[in-house]
Amino acid sequence: MPQDKTIKQVSFLTGSVSWVLLLVNVLFLARQGHMGEANAASPYLNNLLSVIFILSVFLYQRQYVQIQRSEEFTSPLWGLFVKGGLGAYLCLLLHLGYPGLNEHWVNSPYLLDIFYQVLFGLLVYFLGKAFYTWRQFILYHKTKEVQSQWKWFEILVYLSLLVPLLDVTYMNHVFLILDLALLLGYSLYMSVHQRWIAFLSLDKKWACIFLLTAILASVVLFANFLFLFADSSELVVDYTDNPFILIALAFVFLYALASLLVSLFSLPTSRVFEQRNADLLSFQRLSHTIQQGQSEDEVYKILFESAIKATGADAAWLEIGELTHLDTSHTSGDPIDSEVQMFVRALVKRIHEEDKTTLDSVYVNGDLNLIPGFQDLNSPYNSLLLVPLVSPKRRYGYLYLLLELEQGFDPDTISVVQSFANQTVLTIENLRLMQESLQNERYKEELKIASLVQDRLNPKTFPTDTWFDISTYSQAAKEVGGDFYDYLQLSKSRIAIIIGDVSGKGISAAFHMAQMKGIFHGLMQQDLLPDEFMVQANSALSRCLERTSFITSSLYIIDYEMQGVSFARAGHCHTLYYNSMIEDTFYFQTEGLGLGIVRDASYAKRIHRLHYDYNPNDVMVIYTDGIVEARNTRQDEYGEERLKYMLSQTYHLEAEDIKSAIINDVNDFSSDILHDDQTLLVIKFKQRQPII
Repeated sequence: MPQDKTIKQVSFLTGSVSWVLLLVNVLFLARQGHMGEANAASPYLNNLLSVIFILSVFLYQRQYVQIQRSEEFTSPLWGLFVKGGLGAYLCLLLHLGYPGLNEHWVNSPYLLDIFYQVLFGLLVYFLGKAFYTWRQFILYHKTKEVQSQWKWFEILVYLSLLVPLLDVTYMNHVFLILDLALLLGYSLYMSVHQRWIAFLSLDKKWACIFLLTAILASVVLFANFLFLFADSSELVVDYTDNPFILIALAFVFLYALASLLVSLFSLPTSRVFEQRNADLLSFQRLSHTIQQGQSEDEVYKILFESAIKATGADAAWLEIGELTHLDTSHTSGDPIDSEVQMFVRALVKRIHEEDKTTLDSVYVNGDLNLIPGFQDLNSPYNSLLLVPLVSPKRRYGYLYLLLELEQGFDPDTISVVQSFANQTVLTIENLRLMQESLQNERYKEELKIASLVQDRLNPKTFPTDTWFDISTYSQAAKEVGGDFYDYLQLSKSRIAIIIGDVSGKGISAAFHMAQMKGIFHGLMQQDLLPDEFMVQANSALSRCLERTSFITSSLYIIDYEMQGVSFARAGHCHTLYYNSMIEDTFYFQTEGLGLGIVRDASYAKRIHRLHYDYNPNDVMVIYTDGIVEARNTRQDEYGEERLKYMLSQTYHLEAEDIKSAIINDVNDFSSDILHDDQTLLVIKFKQRQPII
C-alpha cells in the first residue's frame, strides 16, 4: 500500500538521521567531559534522539515484517538471524579487536563511545526485527483474544519510552519498577503463544531449533556488551537506563527460549503427527481417484503404498481374486520369498476352515515363530496383519503385511489400515458403478448410481445399545442429492454420529458423500472434538471440492458415562431437542458455516462447539432440510415449527414410533411428493447404565 511505503521511507530516513545526530551528540558530550565543561541540554538531547531512533527503527520493522500467511517459518527466522543477529557477532569482533585498535592504531578517548553507539544501533535494529518477527508467529492462526492481547502489549511497551523522554530515573521510583516488573511478566505470558510450532515438519523443526539457538546466542551477546561497558568511567551514555530496551530485550529472549524448548520437547511426537497427516492424505487420494478418472489398478496401488507407509511394513503383498496384484519386500524391493507366501496362505486358509466367521475379519499374529514349521523357513518376519477387502456382496481380495518386529501392529495402526481397505472397496464399487453409467443413458444411470452410492454409504443399522434408542430414515428424491449419515464407536462409552447434505445433484454429490465418509473415519481416528473435526474436515475438503460445492454437516459425540452430548454445526439444520426435566421442546441455535465455503484458516472462527447434559427420556431429532422444506400443493413449507409441534406431541413414544409419526405427518403434508432428499434420525436417551 502507498501509505505503508511512505511510513517505511520516512521511518528509515528519520532513523538514519537520528542515529548520526545521536553519535555526534555523544561525541560532543565526551569532548565536554574531557574538557571539564558541563551542558545540561546535551544529555536530554541524547535521550530525545535515542527515543526518535528507537521509534523509527521499530515503526520501520512494523511495516516491513508482514503477518505470517504460510507454514514456512524457517525463512523469517533465517532473515532475523542474518539481518539482525549477525550484528551481535560483529560486535564480538569489534570487542575482541578493541584493545589492540585503541593501543596501536587509534588511541582515541572517543573510541569506546563510538563502539557503544554502533552496538546500540545494531541492538535496536535486531530488537525491532525480532519484536515483529515474534508478532508474526504469535498472530499465526490468531484468535480475537490473542490479537487484543498483542495490541495492548505493544502499546504498553511503547509507553515505556516516556521514561527517558521525560528524563526520569525509573530506579528511583517504586511504581516505575513495579510497572517494569509487570511488563516483564506480560512478556513471559506472550511467550506461551507457540501454535506455529505445531505446523512444522520434523526436518523444519530441526532447522528452527538451530536458528533459534543462534538467535538466543545473539541476544546473550548483545545483552553482555550492553551491560559490560555500562559502568565504565570512559562511557558518556549508558542505555541500560532505558526500560524500553530492557523490556524488548527480555521479550525477545523469552520468546526465543520458549520456542526452542517447545520445539525440543515436541520432537518425539513430530513423527506421529506427520503420520496422521499422511494417513489423511491417503484417505483423500483414495476418495479423489473417482473424479480423476483413475483405474482400479491405480486405486489398489494407492492402497498398497498407503498401507505400507502407515504400518512401516517390511514386506507386503496384495491378492485380488486369484492373482497377486502387488508384491514387494520393503527392504529390498524384490518379491517376497515364495515359501513364506505359501506358508502364510496355508495358515490363513486353515484358520478360515476352522472358523468361517474369520473370512471377512482382520487377522493379526504378533509372533509367527510360535507356529510350528515357520522357524524352518528362516524368515526374518515375526508379525502378520491380514486385511480383507470385502463388501456386503463381494470379496475382492486380501492385503498381507509383514513386520520383523514381534507384536508390531498396534490397534491404532490396524484401525487405520482397515479404514484404508474399506475406503478402497467403496471407491472400487463407485468406479464400477460409474463405468456402468457410461454404458447406458446418462441421466437415468446417474440417478441410479448416485442412489446406490448414497444407499451404501448410509449404515442400515446402528449398534444395539442399552444407553439410547435410535431410529433412522433416509429417502432419496427423484433428483438425487447428497444426504448422508454415519457413526463411529470411539470407545465403550462414546459414539460419534454425523449427518450432512452435499450441495449439488447427481453423481458428483454422491461421490462427495464418499469423500466425506472417508474423511470422517480418518479424522475421528484422532478422537477429535466436534469443532476440531469441522476445522480439519474443511481443510481436507478444500483440496478436493469444486469451488462451487460445499457440504453442510453436524457432528455429535455422545458420552454415555458423562451423560452429555458435544456437537458442532457446519451450516446444517438446527438440532431439535426435548428436555424431559423441564418438559420443553426447543432448537439449539448454534452458529456454524458450511464446509468448503471459506477455504482458509479463518474458518476456525466460524465454527463453535456446544455441550449439553442429557437426561433420561430426552429426545434429540437430527434431520436434513428435505424434512422442513417439504412442500404441499400450495407450495407452503412444512417448516421447523410444525416439526417442533410433532415432537412435543410424541416425545413419550419410542424412538421408532416418534420417527414414524413425523415421517407420516410430512408425507401427509406433501401428498407423498419428494422435492428433495429426506433424512431423519431420532435418538431417545435411556437411564444411566454401568460401563462394562
